[in-house]
Amino acid sequence: MQISLSNSPFVELAGQRRAKSLLEKSLSSGRIAHAYLFRGPEGVGKTLFAAAMAKALHCRISGPAGACGECASCRKYDSGNHPDYKVEKPEKGVIKIERVRQLNKSLSYPPYESQWRVVVMEDIHTMRPEAANCLLKTLEEPPEGNILILTAETSKNVLPTIRSRCQIIPFFPLGLEDAAVILRLQHNFDAEQAALLARLAEGSPGRALLLHETDMIATWKGVTEVLSNEELRGERHCVTVMQLAAKMADLKENLLPLFGLLRLWLRDQLDEIEDGPHERQPVDPMARTQQRVFESMEAVDQAERQLARNCNRLLVCEMLLFRLQ
Repeated sequence: MQISLSNSPFVELAGQRRAKSLLEKSLSSGRIAHAYLFRGPEGVGKTLFAAAMAKALHCRISGPAGACGECASCRKYDSGNHPDYKVEKPEKGVIKIERVRQLNKSLSYPPYESQWRVVVMEDIHTMRPEAANCLLKTLEEPPEGNILILTAETSKNVLPTIRSRCQIIPFFPLGLEDAAVILRLQHNFDAEQAALLARLAEGSPGRALLLHETDMIATWKGVTEVLSNEELRGERHCVTVMQLAAKMADLKENLLPLFGLLRLWLRDQLDEIEDGPHERQPVDPMARTQQRVFESMEAVDQAERQLARNCNRLLVCEMLLFRLQ
C-alpha cells in the first residue's frame, strides 16, 4: 500500500526529524515493515507518532497529509474507536506472558475493516523473559495484515533477538523550546510554567506532565529551599527534614524521578561554581565546592541503589536529606 504524501502525517508533531524522515519514506514507498521499534527517552512522542502512522495507513481517502481527517476511518481514530488500532500497555509496570498470548491469538484473525491491523506495544523493556520469547515467533512470521509498533526507552535493555526483528526508529529528547511550546499549546500551561517544566523534564513533555500531575515539583521546591537556606539546617530543624522525607516517600513510584530532579539541581550548582551565578535557583554557600557537590550526587546515587534493594522508602529519604545538609 503506497500513500501519496505532499505533507507529512507527522506535521503537527514537534521535533524528531530523523523519525519523521524514516517513517515518511516507509509510507510513501509502500515498504511497510511488519514490525517497528520506536526507541527513545520517555515522553518524547513515540506513541503519538505510532498513532499518526496508523491513522495514515487506515485512512480510506489518503489526503495530502497521509490522512484526510474526514473519512469514517479517521473519525473513528479521532473518537478513539478504530477497531484495527490497539494499544497494549504494561500492567503494574510489567508485560506478562498472558497478555502476549492473548495478543498472538488476536493477530491470527484478519483485520476488521482495514488492510492493516496496527498494534502498539508500549514499554516492551518491561517484558519478562518468557513474555519476550513468546512474542519472538510472531515478530519472525507475523500473520498477514498485521503491523506491530513496539516502544522502549533508550536507557532500558531490549533483547537483541527482538531488536533484530524490527526496523528501529530512533527518537531523541526534544529541545527545551519545542517541549515548552507543546506544553503551552497542547496543555495550556503559561509560558513561565511551561519553560520550568520543560527544563526539569529535560525536553520530555510526557515527563513534564508527570511532574505536574504529582506533588513532585512542590516537594522538589521544598527540599531545595531547605537545603539552600542555612537557617533551616542542622539538628534544630530535624522535624522539618523528617516531614520533607515523609512527603518524598509518599511519592512512591515517582520517587526516582524526584531524585533525578535533585541531581539536576546539583548539576546547576556545578555550573554556577564554574561559570558564576545565574538566576535558576539560589545556591547554598556551604555547597559551593565541587567536592561537596560530588559527595551530594553520590548520596543521591546511593539512595537510588537502596531503593532498588527494596529498602524502606522513608528511611532512605531521611538518610539522603541528612547527608545533603
